[in-house]
Amino acid sequence: MSGLLGLSWRLLRGGGRRGLLGAGLTAVAVAVSTALLIFSVSANVAFQGRAEREAWRNPVAAGTAAVAVQAVRKDYVRDRTVTVVDLAVLKPGTAPPPGLDRLPAPGEVWFSPALAELARELPAGELAGRFPEKVAGTIGDEALVHPGELVAVRGQAPDSPIMRAAATGDPRDGFPPTRVADFTGTPSPDAQAYQALALIATVLMAVPLLVFGGAAARLTVARRDQRLAALRLVGATPGQVVTMTVAEAVITAVAGAVAGTVLYGLLTPLLAGIEIGGGSWFAADLWPDVPYTLAVLGAVPLLVGLSAVVGLRRVVVSPLGVARRETPPAMRVVRVVALLAVLAVVPTLGAGSAAGVVAVVLGLAFLAINLTGPWVVGVIGGITARTARGPARLLAGRRLVDDPRAAWRTVSGVAMTGFVAGFIGFLSPSSGLLGDADAATLRVTVPTAQASQLTAEARERLSEAGVPARVAVTGTGESRLLAVTVGKPARADETAADETAADETAADEAAVDRARTALGGLVPGRTATSAADEERFGVLLLKDVGTGTVVVLTVSFLVAVVSAGITAASSILDRRQTYALLRLAGTPLEVLNRARRAETLVPLAVMGGGSILVGMFCAVPFSFSSVNIGGMTILLVCVTLGFAGVIGAGAASAPLLRSVTADPAPRPD
Repeated sequence: MSGLLGLSWRLLRGGGRRGLLGAGLTAVAVAVSTALLIFSVSANVAFQGRAEREAWRNPVAAGTAAVAVQAVRKDYVRDRTVTVVDLAVLKPGTAPPPGLDRLPAPGEVWFSPALAELARELPAGELAGRFPEKVAGTIGDEALVHPGELVAVRGQAPDSPIMRAAATGDPRDGFPPTRVADFTGTPSPDAQAYQALALIATVLMAVPLLVFGGAAARLTVARRDQRLAALRLVGATPGQVVTMTVAEAVITAVAGAVAGTVLYGLLTPLLAGIEIGGGSWFAADLWPDVPYTLAVLGAVPLLVGLSAVVGLRRVVVSPLGVARRETPPAMRVVRVVALLAVLAVVPTLGAGSAAGVVAVVLGLAFLAINLTGPWVVGVIGGITARTARGPARLLAGRRLVDDPRAAWRTVSGVAMTGFVAGFIGFLSPSSGLLGDADAATLRVTVPTAQASQLTAEARERLSEAGVPARVAVTGTGESRLLAVTVGKPARADETAADETAADETAADEAAVDRARTALGGLVPGRTATSAADEERFGVLLLKDVGTGTVVVLTVSFLVAVVSAGITAASSILDRRQTYALLRLAGTPLEVLNRARRAETLVPLAVMGGGSILVGMFCAVPFSFSSVNIGGMTILLVCVTLGFAGVIGAGAASAPLLRSVTADPAPRPD
């Protein structure tokens, strides 16, 4: 075994300058795949970490074994959300929530670093005045979703009005006072929604990366097949050939995987600045645990090794055929059947389907496209060759028929990106889907019996704060709605009929924030919110879907461009003798370049367009709005960049073609 490994290493080093160039291309492909694969895995780990750090704010009722009472609500300032947690200790010595050194005593408040800084920057009447308690500490990162999150934890007495507030069932009022046994909590629905989206995004990124990583083992496959076929003809056994192939592929893949890990580490500070879910990331979030990193470092070389072994079938079975450069048998139409079978499952899915099921179906769709691609390329090649009207298209068609797998590897990255673009572009909602909600009218639920008293108190508070506002009471039943329209002068005869005044003018953010502060504590445990506040999560989610779209497409295009460039150069190295002989026969270099462009762009036009349609078809069951201009723009940009990237990759490899055709003499590798 050691002798075979040594021979593999010697063959790898002794392959000549162009042989080393081929190994280098494989290493670069593996490095890019590894770095982006770690990123896609890290996204899931990061969202899971966020969910775990936020869980303590989602209390779970404990009944008689309670050690504390916890109430959670949302407040708002400057278009940002402030999470306010009120805690009352029932059992001394209770362990505090994560991120706090101790539980706050009544009359104390703990701020997150970002909230403390904002409270110092803004006038007291706009933020700090809402927290008259003594600032006793700073909340640690262990309790925060992201570095810029605004969180306040206040200590309360068990019999304080906030801790005795009745539940209203209105989601605007947050979690009512809940008796808890500890501060473990449970992940919030919002966090679970982001985790589901992250899982789907990971599939959209990871599957093309795995396909690209596997294809990396097939780069310069013709050079390696010829060398291994020669070894088989001189007496090497199939087992020895397989061992040498795996050793060569794994050596190159391990080097590329290590380089990719280092590359990802260098990019982590840049990636941490991407804002999702209301803020950026802690650097530790974007670095997966050691087991995940080792799994990726082990999986990528293993995938490359397996792909290399699969490609040895021709060498092991018929080394003489490889040496004579016989055309392999045509692929079967069963590849198309696999794609159709996956697409038949798609209509059974819907918006209520589990994220894991959706991820599996999308992954199978990716793999089915990758399986179908070479067969379609072969069919396209036959049509191109039969309809050719010039030498360039004839050469392109014959090349596609001769080795459709190699041609597919050149365009597969862009085709996969087309699937992602079709899926995301069709689902991308319009930025105005939720409309333009009113942000100047604050509303708070008040008991009907106290409506008149609280209305008068609200007017008095607003007047003392210097906030011009109109106050009205609406609704019937046990609870009524107190509406405060900021920016309107108050009138003594205010009635419910004046609620339409909200549409007449808008108040600036500072005035609205002063009004929030003035109304704080008007009804214990309840926050004055606007219609814009209530739609804030939906607006944020739509924004994050847009950000995620950019991230996923950036990864996909990076893979596509790198794949096109590397496979174009690898293809030239594989066919350098053929190109050199064509040049000796008098074929102009421009004809060879046109043939290369044709054998790339013709299948790209067919498979790229087909992949976009398949992606859009897979997105139909999950669409919740009509297709918007933004989504169609994404598709158009993807198509343009895809073709430009492939054309650019072909142009970048033109000097290499000129180099390999300049000297047709046989090489020792």
